Amino acid sequence: MFLKRVKAALTGSPDTPLAFVGNFEVEDQWAVGEKGLPRPAFSAGAEIVNRMDEFTLLLAGPGDHVILKEAPDEDYVAHLAELGVTLPRIHTVARNDPRRTVTLDALDDPDLVETLSALGNVRLAPHGTSMVEERLSAAAGLPLVTPRADVCKLVNSKIYSRRAADDAGLRLAAGWTAETMAELEAALDEALTLLERGRSMVIKDAFGVSGKGIVVIEDRQKLERLHAMIRRRADRSGDDTVALVIEEWVAKSADLNYQFTVGPDANAHFDFVKEAVTENGVHKGHRIPATITAAQTAELEESSHRLAKILARDGFYGVVGVDAMVDPGGGLYPVVEINARYNMSTYHLPLQERFMAPGQVALARQYPLRLSERLPYRELRGKLAGLLLEGPGGTGLLINNFATVNAAARESSSFDGRLYGLLIADGHEARTALDHEIVRRLT
Repeated sequence: MFLKRVKAALTGSPDTPLAFVGNFEVEDQWAVGEKGLPRPAFSAGAEIVNRMDEFTLLLAGPGDHVILKEAPDEDYVAHLAELGVTLPRIHTVARNDPRRTVTLDALDDPDLVETLSALGNVRLAPHGTSMVEERLSAAAGLPLVTPRADVCKLVNSKIYSRRAADDAGLRLAAGWTAETMAELEAALDEALTLLERGRSMVIKDAFGVSGKGIVVIEDRQKLERLHAMIRRRADRSGDDTVALVIEEWVAKSADLNYQFTVGPDANAHFDFVKEAVTENGVHKGHRIPATITAAQTAELEESSHRLAKILARDGFYGVVGVDAMVDPGGGLYPVVEINARYNMSTYHLPLQERFMAPGQVALARQYPLRLSERLPYRELRGKLAGLLLEGPGGTGLLINNFATVNAAARESSSFDGRLYGLLIADGHEARTALDHEIVRRLT
């Protein structure tokens, strides 16, 4: 099993208890002080993102712990019990501030910190490790199961992704990295040749996430406007540093995500490859299994072993997810970016192991909701009657995060929510039909 194997690799025992912290979009912490693309500090949807912490509930094992912003819906927990799921021990913060991550809420709760400090031989397992998670680790006396925050930040930069892929001898789209204004301006001068040939380019924040911090450039005027904005910021602040990647916008036929674990021996255990579903650069889900050839899968597995050597050289061990692309001719770009942390697809793996039978297919996805009042799980279950998974080897939707449905609830106005789940079916057509019926009922 994935969880026991990772525990054994990182702690020396498959039975080491972990305390999971779902601090999603940890990139926001890594980006503090970094000069990426100009964008507003306000993050729309933070209330929903911060309740993605509930994904840890089905990643953790029965002997583990999870730290959540709020207790799960009782009817949701009861439904999981009907499915045979034994949950970990749940710890909740005293005050859920919707704008803060679960880590920050935990640090603001002395009683919870004291409870955590009494757990004994437990390791802290964040979604990703920043200085904030290091503070929680120190306060609670729970050693991290990950490397130090500075190492995690280093290897999660998109600048590092390009350099690691280059060191590993892997194919990359034409591109440049920039850590100073001089490097940026030199890169933009070279990148202008792409525009002159009728090609497009993309400029990315080193620590952008979920479609934020990325701009596609198709003409010289847009490039010059963006350059002028970055130059004015540097002149006003007196800070000449930047953290940006400039790449050619290449044609593709599919987005992929593959995961491996870097062990203490610097080797990779290849976990899976899935086909990513994206919309305007934002991750929406995964098709399982990926519709790629055995040769393409083997190439990605070989890439994981090469990358593991580079990551281990630079002090990283643990779970790594890599975004990749297939070009229209079937060739691979094995590294679009490296995410040396848990990934959305990480949270699906224990569910696949437990509930999918051989030959079945799945679709991990999110359903956007527009609500006028809070939606209880009992009511949602009624609306989706006959479409929900009833047990291992069956077909239907397995909901793996309900907290995000009501996370942005307002007393006097409508609000947006998200429902996350794993659709399991006996074939692609059945999976598509199930998806369409769920959308129809939720609309």
